[in-house]
Amino acid sequence: MSTPEASRYVRLRVDLVLDVLDSDALTGGALKRIAEDATLRPDERIHAEGVVTGEPAESLAYLVDPFDLVGDVPGVALAQASWSSEEIDYDPDSPDGDLDEDDDGDYDGDGGFERVADR
Repeated sequence: MSTPEASRYVRLRVDLVLDVLDSDALTGGALKRIAEDATLRPDERIHAEGVVTGEPAESLAYLVDPFDLVGDVPGVALAQASWSSEEIDYDPDSPDGDLDEDDDGDYDGDGGFERVADR
């Protein structure tokens, strides 16, 4: 149930760390998607091919589409999306690698969480 005052917009934040096991396969997948994209102009295609060949994070950004994540969710329409990817230093055994460590805070908009008082 919702009240008339409640916003119908919801921000969903997802933070993933992916282990690239085969960068050639990843780059190949991105290049295949670029080749099949009929909406790209030739200059855009050349630029996209150069970018995804340069680093795995760019290939991921080209292949992962937020529209695919929510396209089949009933009762919602994606109003806006932005996403990025970057190569990071990551140690799965490090306590700093715990994505859930700040679940009791609010996202501060700068890539982190800020603690808030109980409401």
